[in-house]
Amino acid sequence: MQVILKEDVQGSGKKGDLVKVSDGYAKNFLIKKGLAVQATPQALTEYKAQQAANAAREAKDRKAAQDLAKSLEGKSIKIVAKAGESGKLFGSVTAKEVAGELEAQLGLEADKRKVSLESDIKAHGTYTAEIKLYPGVVAKVFVVVKDE
Repeated sequence: MQVILKEDVQGSGKKGDLVKVSDGYAKNFLIKKGLAVQATPQALTEYKAQQAANAAREAKDRKAAQDLAKSLEGKSIKIVAKAGESGKLFGSVTAKEVAGELEAQLGLEADKRKVSLESDIKAHGTYTAEIKLYPGVVAKVFVVVKDE
């Protein structure tokens, strides 16, 4: 029997998947507990419409992220940090600080987990940071660290 899952079911599939399971499992467990609906012609039509809507939304989101990546490409943010006489910073510039400056200077809300630095920033200079905007869409910005 084919069913459309309404919730994630371990061993069967994820929410929204069309899966083939045994009749007893479908009737006595999945449908009875409200985890799935039988794949009737009407339910299949709704399923296909939902899949098309999801694909369109995902394409729109990806396009928006690519446009944002193009606008951010090559931009730089400036961070002021204290350093000793040798030019070595007291501490280091972290992804959290870079994310905060992205929001302050460029107006981009970025989570610190979405910002990756090529190396630890422990001295003045120019560094490259990658911001993950969408799966497969990455923007590179320059981080310029200067003395106070």
